[in-house]
Amino acid sequence: MTEINPFDLLNGAALAYVGDAVYEQFVRKHVIQSGQTSPNKLHRAAIKYVSAEGQAKVMKSWIDSEERLSTKEIEIYKRGRNNKANTKAKNASIGDYRQATGFEALIGWLSLTNQVERCTELMTLAIKYIENEENK
Repeated sequence: MTEINPFDLLNGAALAYVGDAVYEQFVRKHVIQSGQTSPNKLHRAAIKYVSAEGQAKVMKSWIDSEERLSTKEIEIYKRGRNNKANTKAKNASIGDYRQATGFEALIGWLSLTNQVERCTELMTLAIKYIENEENK
């Protein structure tokens, strides 16, 4: 008999709740390593990474690549993306907000299921993608 992981049963909003915190901490570490020390400058530096628009662009590129994510990871992303939300981001379209929620759900699920290497890999790739987009 196969044992069901309880985190596989969480809804997209709960997974995104965790993923938001995990990714935010990862981004904060990344920006502080850039040498900034002013909290205001750190916050401004982090915005591009944690914005719904940035996260949506990352997800679109990963989905388009067809090789970046496993079938299970796409399933978890869709669970977050398709979650019925009563709110939306202040500065994002509903489409970007939903894509970003899917991104955060995926990060949350990877973290909760102790897939630390994969979670770190995807967060690192997301940061690199956003930086490359900014430098175009």
